[in-house]
Amino acid sequence: MIRAGHLRSALVKIRPLSDADRAWASSVLTERWGSPDIVTRGRVHRADRLPGFIALVGGEPLGLITYCISGPECEIISLDSLAEGRGIGTALLRAVEDEARRSGVRRLWLVTTNDNRRAISFYGKRGFRVAAVHAGAVRESRRLKPSIPETGMDGVPIRDEMEMEMILRETE
Repeated sequence: MIRAGHLRSALVKIRPLSDADRAWASSVLTERWGSPDIVTRGRVHRADRLPGFIALVGGEPLGLITYCISGPECEIISLDSLAEGRGIGTALLRAVEDEARRSGVRRLWLVTTNDNRRAISFYGKRGFRVAAVHAGAVRESRRLKPSIPETGMDGVPIRDEMEMEMILRETE
C-alpha cells in the first residue's frame, strides 16, 4: 500500500485496484461518466477492467484512477475524487506517475474536453502541459459513446479533446 500522507487533515491511503473492487469501480464510473466506457482519441476503454488505484480515507473508498500502459506511454483513462479538495486526486495521480516511472514509461498523458477548465487547471498545476488540441474530435467520440452530452461545464459546448502530457524521461 502506498501512503500519501496527511492530506488536508485525513490520512489518505492509496492501494492498487483489486478484482474485489471492480463492482465498486463500475458503479463510480457509471455515476460519474455515464458508464464504465471511456472514449479517448477514438478508442473505447472499459475503465473498470483496467489497472488502477483506489484512495481510502478512514477505510472508505473516496477516489479512483484508471490507466493503460502501452509501450513507452501511460494514458490516464479516468480520475475521480469523491471528496474534492482533500488531496485525493493528487495522491492518485502521483501513484500512477510512480507506477509509470517504475515501468520505464517515457510519457504520461490524458485526454480531457475543452469544457473541463477545472481538469485543465488541476493537471497543469501538477506538471502536465497541453500537448495537442484535437478540434472536433468529440464528434467521433459520440459515435462510439452516444451518451456524451452536447454541452458540459458552465454550458460550454463539448467539441474538442485536449491532450495533456507529462514527459517522465527524455528519449535516448
